[in-house]
Amino acid sequence: MSTDDNLPRLQALLAEQAALRRVATMVASGTPAPALFGRVCEELGRLLTVKSTDMIRFEDAGFARVVGTWTGDETPSFPVGERVPVEGETVTGKLFRSGRPERVDDYDCVEGELAERLREFGIRSVVGAPIFVAGRLWGATMATSSLPHAFPPDTEGRISSFAELVTAALANVDAREQLAASRARIVEAADAARRRIERDLHDGAQQRLVSLALNLRRVESSLEPNSMAASELAVARAELDAALDELRELARGIHPSILTDRGLKAALEAVAGRSTVPVELELGCCRELPLSVQTTAYFVVAEALTNASKHAHPDRIEVRVAVAEGHATILVRDDGKGGVDAARGSGLSGLADRVSALGGTLEIDSPYGAGTTIRARIPVTMPGESSRGTGTDIEYAHA
Repeated sequence: MSTDDNLPRLQALLAEQAALRRVATMVASGTPAPALFGRVCEELGRLLTVKSTDMIRFEDAGFARVVGTWTGDETPSFPVGERVPVEGETVTGKLFRSGRPERVDDYDCVEGELAERLREFGIRSVVGAPIFVAGRLWGATMATSSLPHAFPPDTEGRISSFAELVTAALANVDAREQLAASRARIVEAADAARRRIERDLHDGAQQRLVSLALNLRRVESSLEPNSMAASELAVARAELDAALDELRELARGIHPSILTDRGLKAALEAVAGRSTVPVELELGCCRELPLSVQTTAYFVVAEALTNASKHAHPDRIEVRVAVAEGHATILVRDDGKGGVDAARGSGLSGLADRVSALGGTLEIDSPYGAGTTIRARIPVTMPGESSRGTGTDIEYAHA
């Protein structure tokens, strides 16, 4: 075979490798699954010069959902999000049963609802390859043509190369979601432990000390005023009152009971009321937030107020809590001195870890002489919760 004969084949191979590299780059960069699915369909469609390409995710009850699509022109196609039946001798049905690449070279004689719709779209032949996650069938990617017998024998292998990259991407998404869900569970377990400890202190040691303080007052009232015993008892009672105040403060630092009993709004009003600096509050729909988000928001504000009082020396502090676009935003801004010292509190780094564990972000802006702004943004839907219909959740079908 001459060099001229090999040139088209070499050009096709180079084009395929270039397309695969572009997709692999998106996979490595952590591109969100919906965008990746659409790009895979586009790269595959342009490479094969076909009528359209689709990506589906198998669901229960004999259906699949379209999660990615591309068409080379304005011809009809299944839109992203539509459910299609998995049935009969269509490529979708055959691939679901076999878990292997499948093709139908001519849909003229194929029966069923899906085959009829494909014919309505002008589709005559289809080739598809499976997508696996954790060794289980997740979905498939397919190329279509308006001509029968349009695909050469190597098409299954070429589509499979793209499907393998999707498999890698979904594995990465699965790993990230499992890690995020695990971190969120750790935070929730720690919060539950904090609530138990606070309740044990309140119902146990704190109540015993309150009872002891009342007994001391009763004994003190029965003694001669200004006697040595009365004076010593007054000193002991003052020490006990101080210890009780410290215990209450310790319990509040572990977990404020007001947060559980009355919600975030009341808890933030209480912590603002204890601040040595005037605090301006603007609180949105706090009660609608998950308890883990409310708890994190409380500690963000409490730590920010403490940090500002100790290091920034402001005249006033603003606290804002708002909920929009599926996120809670907590903003604490002071008019203090700013700079590195004003934002150096050791508790802030721990807050960043806590906010991150819930899938959120914590930003600190503290230019010298211009005050400090702390902004936390936390998703209202916790990591690992289903986002059904977006194409990003990891589900499996049994082949």
